[in-house]
Amino acid sequence: MSRIGKRPISIPSKVTVAIDGQSVTVKGPKGELSRTLPDEVKISQEGETVFVNQRDESRTARQRHGLSRTLIANMVEGVSQGFQRRLEIIGVGYRAQVQGQNLTLNMGYSHPVQIEPPNGIQFAVEGTTNVLVSGIDKEIVGNTAARIRAVRPPEPYKGKGIRYAGEVVKRKAGKAGKK
Repeated sequence: MSRIGKRPISIPSKVTVAIDGQSVTVKGPKGELSRTLPDEVKISQEGETVFVNQRDESRTARQRHGLSRTLIANMVEGVSQGFQRRLEIIGVGYRAQVQGQNLTLNMGYSHPVQIEPPNGIQFAVEGTTNVLVSGIDKEIVGNTAARIRAVRPPEPYKGKGIRYAGEVVKRKAGKAGKK
């Protein structure tokens, strides 16, 4: 049995969880999220706590036990606090700015790159080189941050490009380092 799946999910005040069969809807001060979970798990609520259990001991039930618990916990955290991902832009002349809701990146290409946010995602730029992606769905926040990073991933020789805050880029020696 999954150690993560065994842990109960505590529901903070101002957050409500509605369980209808295999679909779970979580409402909170930041918004509402819903998800349908696989049939191999059973979701139950007792007061301010949600439990996720396996229906049987099959391999797929064991695999999806911890996953389902984590998905529900992320939904609860998202509607109560939200998620954010920071990106750093490193390189001379590279910059970002928000125009309306869209993010405009000048990354050394012949044209600026426009990125439209999915529903529920907001962009913020601190200075011109720090981008903040925020929203209530952890999966969409992470995917959007990955799409931004893919515009110009960090290169190993000078370290220029877009990287996650705190990401370590392994550097290589250039031609002079071959001696």
